[in-house]
Amino acid sequence: MPSPSQSPPTRSPSTGERRPRAMVIDSAWRGLGARPGLESLSGPGGAPLTRTVKLIVLPLIIRPALRPELAADFLGAREIAQLDSLIRESGGLLQATAQWFTVLKKTRRALGIKAGNPQDLYFQRCFELATEHGTPSASTPAGADALARNVVEDIADAGGGRTVEALKEYLDDVARRTRLDAQLADAWDAWRLTPAAVTGEDTFHLAAVVLDACAAPGSETDAGTNAGTNVKTDAGTDAGSSAFAVLREAGHGSRLGQAVWARTDGVWGRADLPAHLGLSARPVPNRPEVGRGASTATLPAPFDRTLFERLFTVLQASAHREELPTVPELVRREVGRSCAPLGLYDESLRVAVVLGGRLAVGLDPLGLDRPGHDPLGNGEGEPGRTAAHRIVNSRWQREASVLRARRMTVSSRPDPDGGQLSALAQDLRTPWVAYMRRLWVRLHGRDVRDAPLSDAASAWTVLDGVARSVMMDHRAKVRTALRTLSTSTARAAAAESRSA
Repeated sequence: MPSPSQSPPTRSPSTGERRPRAMVIDSAWRGLGARPGLESLSGPGGAPLTRTVKLIVLPLIIRPALRPELAADFLGAREIAQLDSLIRESGGLLQATAQWFTVLKKTRRALGIKAGNPQDLYFQRCFELATEHGTPSASTPAGADALARNVVEDIADAGGGRTVEALKEYLDDVARRTRLDAQLADAWDAWRLTPAAVTGEDTFHLAAVVLDACAAPGSETDAGTNAGTNVKTDAGTDAGSSAFAVLREAGHGSRLGQAVWARTDGVWGRADLPAHLGLSARPVPNRPEVGRGASTATLPAPFDRTLFERLFTVLQASAHREELPTVPELVRREVGRSCAPLGLYDESLRVAVVLGGRLAVGLDPLGLDRPGHDPLGNGEGEPGRTAAHRIVNSRWQREASVLRARRMTVSSRPDPDGGQLSALAQDLRTPWVAYMRRLWVRLHGRDVRDAPLSDAASAWTVLDGVARSVMMDHRAKVRTALRTLSTSTARAAAAESRSA
């Protein structure tokens, strides 16, 4: 039996067994459970936060660039043991990182700084502090406070005034607001008066070719239940790259944007789906307004956001605000971008919306599609699916939270928590809404930073990353709902016991 200072060993994989890297990271992290103080880097269920994995575990501990054998999505027994060992050996360093994060957040509050996400801004700097200084208690209280203050102020100054507060102040000027409103009207009319091109079957056939080329050896379908069905050949790679180039050069993304404005029916092969796939709450998006404020809790759909709300999300989410244009330049560019097709300047990013939409309308987390049903009418093999659909749907349908949601959707029994679990289950019947909204935010962030997608492979990295993110977000919501339900049940049982 391990001592309290030791972590319990994780299950040793059998020879030849391959496991998802994300699962190995999760298991190794939970193996650190005997170490106190990791709460600020962990979710309520004990798993590492997504940002913990993205900002600390992968780039600073695993370091796939230096250990290419750990870069694959699926790992063999030797790699699993190596990765597990790396995380366990870093347990003390991670504890110190978590403690520094608590100190930096306290300092941030004391200084009245609100801009940016603390995890994005401080996680990696906390790891640096832990590496160089150990735990905050290793220094004197005054010394730790001084270090924390220097880091927080340094990060705040690095933004160069690129803050939500600066944006608000800039847009509060009445004369400037009037001028910007006129510019928005002119830009909107200029784009809307552009002759519309038809979005047709050729667009979605090309999109299907790109998505089919995304299934490479080592992907989940290659390693999982559909092993051997998706082998990426040089011909397949070339076909995907060529199709992506055609989509971009022929302006197929702009065509989709014009179809949204024209309220074109049946763009996605289904009369019940709007062309914008939930990127607007209206049948046709209205011209953007300047706006005066924003809140992450009440943000409207992407196409319905004001100028302020669009830039608010960029400034809030950016870990490297010093790389952004200045606030006046951000506003100037966003005037034109917000009125452009799909709210994006770069055509490769608009094409990614086409690809994302093609993927999104075929997402089937609950596995409810009828055999032979092709929602896009393309007759392309397995029920309207491409290789990319098989990868993502297979991953979704193995999720425990999805299995619970599937049972909820077919159960005649009332939802025990008054509807929250049922609502989460219903979300899986329209997965394209969450998918497209998160995809658009990521593409918009790339557009602001002038980071186009160079080829089909880079587009797939974004599309697959969004699918994983949406899945993990739904998983977290289900776990929170179940935890709340469990707590409520326990309280009710205790109250009943006392009354008895």
